[in-house]
Amino acid sequence: MSDKTQLEIHLQQDIDIIKSKIREMGSLAETALNNSLSAFVNKNGQLAYSVILLDRKIDELEKEIDRLCLEFLIRQHPAASLLRFVYASIKVNLELERIGDYAESVARRSLVVNSLKIDIDVSQFETINKASVSMLNNSIQAFINQDKDLAATTMLEQREVSRLRDKINDDLFVLASSNKIPLTALTPLQTIARRLERVADQSKNICEETLYMCTGENIKHLKTKTFKVLFVDDDNANTSQIAETIGNSLNLENFVFSSAGITSGNISGNTIGLLKDKGHDPMNNISKSVENIPNLNNYQVIIALSEAGQKAHPTPPTKTINIHWELDKIVEDSNAIYDFLEKNIKDLVQAILGEKSEIF
Repeated sequence: MSDKTQLEIHLQQDIDIIKSKIREMGSLAETALNNSLSAFVNKNGQLAYSVILLDRKIDELEKEIDRLCLEFLIRQHPAASLLRFVYASIKVNLELERIGDYAESVARRSLVVNSLKIDIDVSQFETINKASVSMLNNSIQAFINQDKDLAATTMLEQREVSRLRDKINDDLFVLASSNKIPLTALTPLQTIARRLERVADQSKNICEETLYMCTGENIKHLKTKTFKVLFVDDDNANTSQIAETIGNSLNLENFVFSSAGITSGNISGNTIGLLKDKGHDPMNNISKSVENIPNLNNYQVIIALSEAGQKAHPTPPTKTINIHWELDKIVEDSNAIYDFLEKNIKDLVQAILGEKSEIF
């Protein structure tokens, strides 16, 4: 008989499903890259069009993974390492969707180049594609297996891919200047090389997300970029005001906590009284609606504190993570709500900064 609880079993099932979909998306992206390069090398227009059509399937899978991650956040209320897992999954999903776009771009440029009927040595393009696809494959394996060592070593390969891209560009300029290829071929050929090099860049990003997921360290630009969290409820009169006040009272460098409502209303007297009782000064708190919040896309996390609060979504494309804290399941006791918000805000910050960070 297994020692695992039903909750632990369901949790692992959710994680396995997300991982399997990311593995599937990685496989589709790899296939698209190899086929787009083959369409270019072998002057195969039919194969190029198949890659262009495949991009729709990759886009659909991206939406499915987004949905699975959102459902995971709602069902599991993850903290610490689990929150980092779902955060990294969302970021990896975006990177893979971009790689699919790069494969489509290579296929489209191959149609242009092949229509010019030029004869050039394509071996360098095959080399850079092989190196980039290898990075992609290893980055996905590192993420799925939570292998931080593989992620770290894979990242180092990006420099070689950049060198290959530069060498291709130099050679293309020589060919164009000596009239061995028409100028109309120069830009699409350079674009093919650049797109393949960008695959390596996105694979490096996947490795960085894997390292963050595994260790809680190496958050990109954390020291130079403000991490913004927005709390949203119905009218910004109660719980979202409490959450904003708690977050900013932590006095964390590079963190900004804000709040808003779907509509705006006067902050309730009970909320003001509670905040005063907890040692806060609510005199500077201002009620505002989501419409008054500029650039929702600049928020890394938006936390809905009510059913209506879930309507606050940035305009796609976005990297913002949406989380719903179901406060309606808490007994209507202001102190219990305050304690719940304080604990979950601290858990969220701890997950972002990493388990090794001792800030509380």
